[in-house]
Amino acid sequence: MAPTFASAERQAELLKQEGNTFFKKDRIGAAIEAYTEAITLCPDRPVYWTNRAICYRKRSEWDKVERDCKTALELDSGSVKAHYMLGLALLQRDEHELGIVELEKALDLGRVANPVGYMVEEIWRELAKAKYREWMHVSTKELENLERIRKVCENALVEQYARSVSEASAHSTESATPYDEQLNGLAEVFRKAAEAKIPTEVPDYLCCKITLEIFRDPVITPSGVTYERAVIIEHLRKVGKFDPVTREPLDERQLVPNLALKKAVQDYLDKHGWAYQMG
Repeated sequence: MAPTFASAERQAELLKQEGNTFFKKDRIGAAIEAYTEAITLCPDRPVYWTNRAICYRKRSEWDKVERDCKTALELDSGSVKAHYMLGLALLQRDEHELGIVELEKALDLGRVANPVGYMVEEIWRELAKAKYREWMHVSTKELENLERIRKVCENALVEQYARSVSEASAHSTESATPYDEQLNGLAEVFRKAAEAKIPTEVPDYLCCKITLEIFRDPVITPSGVTYERAVIIEHLRKVGKFDPVTREPLDERQLVPNLALKKAVQDYLDKHGWAYQMG
């Protein structure tokens, strides 16, 4: 006799628990088998698909990670794990833009679900690495183009100088163009253009007073001090309900998103992609 829906659900849940146990013991093949059986019994449970995707990720079987995560997202578009691992899978096959979009979705969803969870930090780190790689790729190309343009301009200046010298020789009353001055001016223009792409230091006002890292999700307290959300929440839960800077009483419910600063941080990161490595 075929199992009832309720008994199939119970059996699938037991198989998921078995899979979790196997995974913790690093028995990845056995975990995959257990999750696959759970999926066969209850294919509409996104957690079974994401759990199996985690196993495939452990084996670097990225095509299978992508497939299982896409199925999970069809069942639950708000799955943090599915967006996260799909993003990683897309990055593995050089789909950088799509991968970054998925990681950003995972980060936004994760911040709402559990702002102090380890996964939010892990997602941010992977997103920051992807953004930094993207900046490096674009920046390298831009610097190469800048160097090509500099050489063209320098060659044009040399040719202009040669003509100027020739004309000056033909007309003794005229002097040659001040070549050294123009050459130095040209070098300064291109030096300043390249300087914008050189990493420096992130301005203090864009950094959390506790972590000293660039803000990711800034929140402001009633006393006007801004902190990284996950860090201040962890402080309130583990150390005490007070502002670590002003020492005034503080409750988690009093924290308000600092939207102006968050936008300022994003604008800065958009212009200085190297700063992702500072977070």
